[in-house]
Amino acid sequence: MAYNYNTQRKKLILPEYGRNIQKMIDHLSTIEDREERTRAAKTVISVMGNLYPHLRDVPDFRHKLWDHLAIMSNFSLDIDTPYPLPSIEKLHEKPEKLEYNNHHIKYKHYGLLTEKLIQKIKETDDPELKRVLTVLTANHMKKSFLTWNKDSVEDEQIYNDINTLYGGNIEMPEGMTLSHSKDLLQKKGKPANKPQAKNGNTNGNNNKKIHYKKHN
Repeated sequence: MAYNYNTQRKKLILPEYGRNIQKMIDHLSTIEDREERTRAAKTVISVMGNLYPHLRDVPDFRHKLWDHLAIMSNFSLDIDTPYPLPSIEKLHEKPEKLEYNNHHIKYKHYGLLTEKLIQKIKETDDPELKRVLTVLTANHMKKSFLTWNKDSVEDEQIYNDINTLYGGNIEMPEGMTLSHSKDLLQKKGKPANKPQAKNGNTNGNNNKKIHYKKHN
């Protein structure tokens, strides 16, 4: 007895539809009459749709079925279709290459936002705004550094790095101190537990015992 294994059969173009659907589509090309071939194709489309009933309400679902029919027939069927079918050239068309931002960041662990903040400091003439931006930027840099490297970092290093990025000696606000490392990396705490009801009631029934009187 000869066995016919799947590994010995022709590879399926769209395996999700199974071999029986592929056989139906292959049979369509043997139908000589164009109108009869079109009617048979519509029947095959209905069978394909029945495999995925949960997708019937998805927009363009039937359009996709006709596209898949064309693909599984190697675009060889001459039939009337309710939708324009894709061409084999369009199917194998390579997507356009994405353009990546080639912006050079001097210290990648500080990120592009830090450089934008420092540029804003350069452009600001308002002394108070410049002071606020400087403190904000320095703390942001410290947090970014600690996120990148969990070890502690000296504030002096942050001051040196901000001067390097600034391109000179930035005027630090008098008495400026940065936030503590643990405060910058502190995670939001869990929400507090719900307050317990009075008398220790937690289940809404006041835990009262029911006493029954004995009747003589």
